Amino acid sequence: MRDPYDVLGVAKSASAKEIKSAYRKLAKKHHPDQNPNDPKAKDRFSQANQAYEILGDEKARGAFDRGEIDAEGKPKFHGFEGGGFGPGGGDPFGGFRQGRSGPGGSHFEFRSSGGGDPLGGTAEDIFSQLFGDGLGRGAGPGRGPRVQPGNDLNVGLDVSVEDVATAARVSALFPDGRKIAVKLPDFVEDGQVIRLKGQGEQGPAGPGDALVKIRIRRHPRYRIEGRDLHADLPVALKDAVLGEKVAVETPAGKIAVTVPAWSSSDKTLRLKGRGLPLKGGGHGDLYVHVRVMLEHDAELEALMRRK
Repeated sequence: MRDPYDVLGVAKSASAKEIKSAYRKLAKKHHPDQNPNDPKAKDRFSQANQAYEILGDEKARGAFDRGEIDAEGKPKFHGFEGGGFGPGGGDPFGGFRQGRSGPGGSHFEFRSSGGGDPLGGTAEDIFSQLFGDGLGRGAGPGRGPRVQPGNDLNVGLDVSVEDVATAARVSALFPDGRKIAVKLPDFVEDGQVIRLKGQGEQGPAGPGDALVKIRIRRHPRYRIEGRDLHADLPVALKDAVLGEKVAVETPAGKIAVTVPAWSSSDKTLRLKGRGLPLKGGGHGDLYVHVRVMLEHDAELEALMRRK
C-alpha cells in the first residue's frame, strides 16, 4: 500500500477539508460504475478508500504520522523487538500469539503469563493506549465515509391534470426498465422534483436516489392558470335560452350544473374547489365558459325567416 498522502495527492500539512475534497474527487473519478471498461479503476478506487480511512480520521492520521500504524492501518510495534522488557526480559506482551481461525484466516490470542499484561490492563487496553479506539480493527462509529453510494438517477414523469388534482398514484418508467409506483404529493407543480430514496444506481455503499421530475401534460379540456382550471361548456341554444341542468366534467368526475336562462356565449360559471390543490390546503376553482352551439333546426330556421 502506497503512502496515503501520495494516494490522495495531498501534502502532510493538508487540512481535513482538503483531504476530504481530494478523496471525493478521486472516488468520483475512479468509481467502478463510471469506468466499466477500465479494470484498474477498481484498484485505484480501493486505494483511495483505504487512504481516506487513515487520513480521514483524526486519531488514525495522528497514529500514522507518529509511525504507530502503517499505510494499511496495521499496528507497528516499535521498540519491542528485543528482550529486556518486563520481568526477566521475556516477551513484552506476556504471551501475544497469532493463531489460526480457519482456512485462510487468522486471529490474535492474548494469554496472561501470570504477572498480568506488561503495559497494565487487558490486551484490548494496550491497543487502545497505543493507537486509539478502533484502530486496526476495521471501520467503527465516527470513522467517516468509506465509500460512496451509487449515482442518483434523473427520471422524467408525465402526469395528467386529473393525477395532480387527486394526488394519484402513478407509475414512473426508469432507464433500466423498472416501473416504480409514485404517490404524488397533495401539492405538486409542473417541474417539481420528487426524491425517491434508494431507487438510484447501485454502488459500494448502497444505491443512490431517484430524482423524478414532474411534467404536467397539456390537457384537451382544461387550461391551467395558477391553481385554477378553465374549460369550455358546449350548450344547445334551447338550453341557453330556457335554462337547463347539464353535466360538467371535472378532474374528480362529472357533476350537474345549472345553466341559467338566457345565458350567452362567454358566460362564466365558477365551480369552487374543483381546481388543483393549493399549497396550504384546499383547491383552486374550475371556471366553465358557456359556448352556445347551434344545431340544424327547421322550426328555428323558419322563425328566423319571418319578416
